[in-house]
Amino acid sequence: MVLVGLLSGCAGLANAAEPRSPGQAGDDFLKWKFGMFLHFNVATYNAREYANGYEDPATFAPDKLDCNQWADAAAAAGMRYAVLTVKHTGGWCLWDSRQTSHDATAFTNYKKGKGDIVREFVDAFRKRGLKVGLYYCLPGDYSGNTLPPGKPDLHGLPPEAQGDYVGFIKQQLTELLTGYGPIDLIWFDQYRNRYTATAWREFRQQVKSLQPACLVIANNCLNDSDTDIHSYEYPWLKSAHPERALPPEGNEHPAEVCDKLGPGWFWSTRENQTNVQSAEQVVKMLKLCNRRRANYLLNVEPNKSGLIPDYSVERLRQVGELLAAAPSRPTDASKTSDKQSNQPAIGEGK
Repeated sequence: MVLVGLLSGCAGLANAAEPRSPGQAGDDFLKWKFGMFLHFNVATYNAREYANGYEDPATFAPDKLDCNQWADAAAAAGMRYAVLTVKHTGGWCLWDSRQTSHDATAFTNYKKGKGDIVREFVDAFRKRGLKVGLYYCLPGDYSGNTLPPGKPDLHGLPPEAQGDYVGFIKQQLTELLTGYGPIDLIWFDQYRNRYTATAWREFRQQVKSLQPACLVIANNCLNDSDTDIHSYEYPWLKSAHPERALPPEGNEHPAEVCDKLGPGWFWSTRENQTNVQSAEQVVKMLKLCNRRRANYLLNVEPNKSGLIPDYSVERLRQVGELLAAAPSRPTDASKTSDKQSNQPAIGEGK
């Protein structure tokens, strides 16, 4: 694997922001208000939400991939940051990792294996003044009955990670945090998994040692010792624990709520323009989250072409128009109670 990306990004860190106090970091985060979650990886091309690592990388074949289109759609909606799934449950990495060949170099049907989607993503969003975040999935038991006969479970990491999950993850975090300039946010899934939970605070400390101003979010974590920002995975919590699916009214902890525009995290043929949230629903949830000291991170899944579908782009444009027309925009702090404003109660955002 080449060193070019790693070395070129180091210079950018010289201009990285200085570390902030926890209170200041949370207050700064809350100014972002509204973000785009982008689930895009090998799972997009294999009709599954959880890739297992044995997919044929040749299936990853976006013919129109354009991160500028993603960034334009985010800006049109009034979003201020975005988070991309740079490594999901299949272990496939959207950059050229020195630790594995289970990465962008294997995507021979995208730029003949010479692409770097992490680079394309951060460049496109930064160009529009948007904050950039990277999603990294920690190991777990994701494969279910999808494993090929006789193949071992890779537990969400590339084959080269087997035997030293912690060391491998640290190496990849170093690549991501030294190869792409200042990263505003690292978004971790499964921080309490049974394979690396004891090393979680080591991972968090490593992020801070490399980029002190980078925020760390641990999905579904409400413990200040483990996460910079309290996290609520709304679709799952709404089903499993509806009583705590959203930050409570009067919440004092900086928080984030992630949600889906369409029916899945990754694009699939079951998604269409009839089953994505309306602009009114999105704005309603955004206002509720902002009022409860939480940002709203809305997943908008690119399709197999590598583009956000036209109907989702249009929906985001409508969201932006509603926000622009609102007498009091959700980007402004509001102390109005939920009861006073007739916003949905917990579990009623959709």
